[in-house]
Amino acid sequence: MEQVLNRFLRYSKVFTTSDPDSESFPSTSRQLIFADELANELQEIGLTEVVRDQNGYVTATLPSNLGHPTTVVGFISHMDTSPDYSGENVNPQLVKNYQGQDLVLNPEKEIILSPVDFPELLKYVGQDLITTDGNTLLGADDKAGIAEIFTAMDYLVRHPEINHGKIRICITPDEEVGQGTKYFDVAKFGADFAYTLDGGEIGELEYENFNAASAKITVKGRSVHPGSAKNTMINSMLVGTQIIQSLPADQRPEHTEGYEGFFHLTSFEGDVSLTRMEFIIRDHDLDKFEARKNLMNEVCRLINLRYGQGTVVLEMHDQYYNMKQKVEPVKFIVDLAEQAMKEVGVVPKIKAIRGGTDGAQLSWKGLPCPNIFAGGHNFHGPYEFVPVQSMQKAVEVIVRIAELVAKQ
Repeated sequence: MEQVLNRFLRYSKVFTTSDPDSESFPSTSRQLIFADELANELQEIGLTEVVRDQNGYVTATLPSNLGHPTTVVGFISHMDTSPDYSGENVNPQLVKNYQGQDLVLNPEKEIILSPVDFPELLKYVGQDLITTDGNTLLGADDKAGIAEIFTAMDYLVRHPEINHGKIRICITPDEEVGQGTKYFDVAKFGADFAYTLDGGEIGELEYENFNAASAKITVKGRSVHPGSAKNTMINSMLVGTQIIQSLPADQRPEHTEGYEGFFHLTSFEGDVSLTRMEFIIRDHDLDKFEARKNLMNEVCRLINLRYGQGTVVLEMHDQYYNMKQKVEPVKFIVDLAEQAMKEVGVVPKIKAIRGGTDGAQLSWKGLPCPNIFAGGHNFHGPYEFVPVQSMQKAVEVIVRIAELVAKQ
């Protein structure tokens, strides 16, 4: 357990936040620095074919110890942390033998991690928790995944008596800004299937995710002096609110759960003359997803009929699709992960992701890739925490999957 703990503590302190406004790839050069460190560590562990390419992808191989060709399994995690909250100068705090109390992360800012607000804390009474100091996010999304994969590979190298086939690993950049698989070469990676270690609490196993689209809307108004505005002025901000109000109010993220999709307004900026809005559109069901996009188109069309063609300009494009369509034909890989969890004492929680992962896009690129828990909670903010015991169980799941694949 010390190995995965120490790795995570070390990784979490490295500043690797990605930048959604960058035009480079990866979006921040700091990711390349971390990628070099990870590549060096993989060589020290004893993996082969270690490569950090020009795009920041780190790949490596643990050769088979079976002496004959086998199925090749991959394990994937991402190195960047979310730009939603500061990831610079992360100062992880280790709380040993947590007993259900409030954790004062930052007294000056009055940031308290409390089971009153976060009742999931009570699942981990008696365990060791890693938290933030209240100034940054923690980075368990997804440095916990990296720590788990590396620790599992280290364990397999040190225990050659454990049978395993060829294992490929990859650490990707820019997952948090939706670009993690942009230059991922599936053929070169050479795995038959893979798993992302990018899920939440212990036991999560996911092979369904949202279909996703983004919508950028520009509203062009007409600004005139308010004293003579009657029948002339078009206030672009008010037209923008009409678009918002034309979408179902009960189909926003704060009112949905499970398989329920949504329209989510992510930004609104404007004045009388010009307003820009951005939405994300999500649904697990492909038909409902298409219906949501059609509704967005129809709302904008009707606004243009009312105020004049060109008042509203809509740019909408698909971002990723539900991996279920690609994983179900090879669902044995989900069953295999479920079996591995049960055999190491983890209760599987098979659920749909209310989001997306690198695995979703990789599945559509030809690499079926379910998602396994990394153990963290409350990602992308100062209340993030991860139980050390959950990370250790993820290590055990990886090792057991490798053994089960070797038996196929």
